[in-house]
Amino acid sequence: MRGDALPQDRLTLGSIIEVFPGRRQPTTLADVWRSGSVPGAGPMRVRMARLEDFAAIRGLQRQACPFAAPWTLKQVESQLHAFPEGQLVAVSDGGVVGASSSLVVRWDEYSANPTWREVTGDGHFTTHQPDGRTLYSMQVVADAPRHGYGVARALLQAERRLARRLNLRRIITTARLAGYAALREGVSPEIYAMRVIWGDLDDPAMRFKLAQGFQFCGILHGHRPEDEESGGHAALLAWLNPMYAPPGPPAYMASRRHLKSA
Repeated sequence: MRGDALPQDRLTLGSIIEVFPGRRQPTTLADVWRSGSVPGAGPMRVRMARLEDFAAIRGLQRQACPFAAPWTLKQVESQLHAFPEGQLVAVSDGGVVGASSSLVVRWDEYSANPTWREVTGDGHFTTHQPDGRTLYSMQVVADAPRHGYGVARALLQAERRLARRLNLRRIITTARLAGYAALREGVSPEIYAMRVIWGDLDDPAMRFKLAQGFQFCGILHGHRPEDEESGGHAALLAWLNPMYAPPGPPAYMASRRHLKSA
């Protein structure tokens, strides 16, 4: 049986929860400032999202994505029904400080330039395909005052752990081109992304995911038309699961075995 075809009851809550220690003791002036400026900067854990987290998730989305409407209750209910293991929150001192949403898809079946609505079923995750090989990381958001405290990194670590446990080939995600609108005259989104990779431009969203081991794969044009700051475009990034085990032998080996048995 393929890892990504495991029955839902095999995916226990205990295997998803991860506890992350608080920040180290402050040793520099910057550390002292950070530790004193954010209430409850203690240990953090990642767990599966619940319906009662709905209001907190919407608040985080308003901070991180002001260009888009936050999830509706119907969307969150549909996501939790379709793929509860992929809906995660980071919790510290009893409060939700980050959230991520993901689903499994057959990425090869999409066009070379899919929109987020096509991949996610307009945010309802009705496109979730348990037999797919790709975890599509739709969104990772963190509480603004907690930026730099490892919230987003912890959520991505949990997604990588999920991809390994389900034996998925890859994680596909996107990153906004938040500074593109200011340079779009005479600059293509491809050149903008290259300049970010070369270090000539500072684009926090894209550089963060590159720093987390994702590889730049190209530009999705019109991926989110409502994101005017990015010109509607997004960078396509991928992380390959080094522990992925193909479900069967390569086709040429199977044919050789058939010939020998004939």
